[in-house]
Amino acid sequence: MSERRHAGIGRVLIAVYAVLALAATGRSFVQIVRSFEEAPLAYALSAVAAVVYILATVALAMPSDRWRPVALAAVCFELVGVVVVGALSLTHPELFAHDTVWSRFGMGYLFIPAVLPFLGLWWLRASRTRAAA
Repeated sequence: MSERRHAGIGRVLIAVYAVLALAATGRSFVQIVRSFEEAPLAYALSAVAAVVYILATVALAMPSDRWRPVALAAVCFELVGVVVVGALSLTHPELFAHDTVWSRFGMGYLFIPAVLPFLGLWWLRASRTRAAA
């Protein structure tokens, strides 16, 4: 069990992931219910981002180190998503009739989606138990 992961900055990181999970879930729900046909790719990507943030939040919050690979996979997927969607939303804006959580590297969320996976990866590495290291 990694107690260190749930103290100090780890607790703040989990809270930020939880807030982003709620924001992305709310955004994607409203987008899909109101006007999915206007921008199906963008709205589906918002839903994917919501699922990734929920999974990352749960995995980071779990006290067992068994959840560590799940957290790592979610954070890595998040990083790839924000880089790919961020780049495509700038180079091919026609693909994104409306913004997603990861559009323009999370500009609509103060670039938190662009920074958060790096902090998540850093924290997962910094909070490893000595036995796992």
